[in-house]
Amino acid sequence: MGSILNPYVQFDGDAREAMEFYHSVLGGELKLNTFGESGMPGPGADKIMHAQLTSAAGYTIMASDTPPGMDYKPGQNISISISGDDAELLRGYWEALGEGATVAMPLEKQMWGDEFGALVDRFGVNWMVDITS
Repeated sequence: MGSILNPYVQFDGDAREAMEFYHSVLGGELKLNTFGESGMPGPGADKIMHAQLTSAAGYTIMASDTPPGMDYKPGQNISISISGDDAELLRGYWEALGEGATVAMPLEKQMWGDEFGALVDRFGVNWMVDITS
């Protein structure tokens, strides 16, 4: 697979509705995973932890609802996501992007099995790196 680069949009509780709309426009395959499915009970368990729409034309949009306890910040709710199975390549990207960056979440193994990290680069751009397992 290598790696892919695509937008990752964060919503304020309406990620499901937005992604279902984009699916109606672009077609393709839509996958939705909730916080509850990932082991987070309680209020917000039905909200979207991760959504991915892959269109027949090859477009990919990823999204989530703002996690419980985090502030939604319009205008700062779009990240660039790099994901794939080439761990060495993706770790190299992480290291290079991390120069002068603010790390929001270190690149490390997550509950869903992948290595994942998030940072804001020195230019103020949000990046997420996910190494699939």
